[in-house]
Amino acid sequence: MKRLRAIPFIALLCAGSAALPGTVWSADLTPIRVSYQPALYWALPFYVATEKGWWAEVGLKPEFSVFPAGVPQIAAAASKSWDVGGTGSVPAVLGYQRFGIQVIGLTNDESQGNVLMASKARYDAVRRNPASLKGQTIVLTSNSTGDYAVQACLKKYGLTKADVTLKNMGQAEIISAVSSGNADYAGVWAPYDYTLEEKAGARVLCSGKDGGASVPGALVTRGEFEKQHPDEVAKFLAVYLHAWAWMKAHPDQAVAMMKKFYQEGGVNISDDSMRKEFATRPTFDLKQQLAAMDRTKGASQADDSFTKIAQFMHASGALASVPEAKDYIDDSAMKRVLDDPKLAAFAMDGSK
Repeated sequence: MKRLRAIPFIALLCAGSAALPGTVWSADLTPIRVSYQPALYWALPFYVATEKGWWAEVGLKPEFSVFPAGVPQIAAAASKSWDVGGTGSVPAVLGYQRFGIQVIGLTNDESQGNVLMASKARYDAVRRNPASLKGQTIVLTSNSTGDYAVQACLKKYGLTKADVTLKNMGQAEIISAVSSGNADYAGVWAPYDYTLEEKAGARVLCSGKDGGASVPGALVTRGEFEKQHPDEVAKFLAVYLHAWAWMKAHPDQAVAMMKKFYQEGGVNISDDSMRKEFATRPTFDLKQQLAAMDRTKGASQADDSFTKIAQFMHASGALASVPEAKDYIDDSAMKRVLDDPKLAAFAMDGSK
């Protein structure tokens, strides 16, 4: 169910005191509806940009919609309740085939942030003999990047989906199940893995990266919205990239803001765990974004990663067919950022 996030908007009302004074594109702010999932690393730029007043710097006024997972987030696109946002790669592909969602950039590389975990009581035994997972029940969120990573890990162990029982749960339910001793194996994504480590003593058996799975996060827009409002989509991307640039230049302040953002989303983890988020989850600046989507020499890096994810979804029955990556991964909005000198400079500047 859709709900609006109560992120403070005082910064938007005080654009004159925001970062980069004097560079506001317009006195009139254009509303743009942004969707995301709370207390996730890749969603932090939305919070930081709002606190810093950077949306107003490019003439935008965001209206946020928050969803517990990617599937309900994507489903909400059918009612046109959001325009742009971030989500996992699995729901992004599903969103294209069902609702014409377009991937316009990458939020981060979350290959290490989607993991298979075992309870404290079971961890050592499975590490010694991964085949002992056969016949066990793994709780996870179906049709998610967590699901994708778990199945990659099973393959690494010489097992298949048919060798285990996969039980669908939301991430918060998974935390409760493992913490209460009602589940021993779980597929989760960060920061929920840190919560399980710190609160329940669970440990990571295998990450998507360990299993050879590339798991990019996706910046997305409704295809119809991008056609009607290309400039707004480009400005949205510029704000997102600017926030990452600033966080890389100000790591201590970024961690402090992450703590507030996570706490508002009901997630409490240590500062060390938050720093691990930054250390293990690469993000992409403007030039790196364009390089990841570059098709001048054939299929792009992004094409390859998303096609493998689509193949996984087709095998699971979530997709009727495997779509061509070029039909839904579109770098035109990112190129519009690059082609606008003022917007490009803003996107790359992390000083203020």
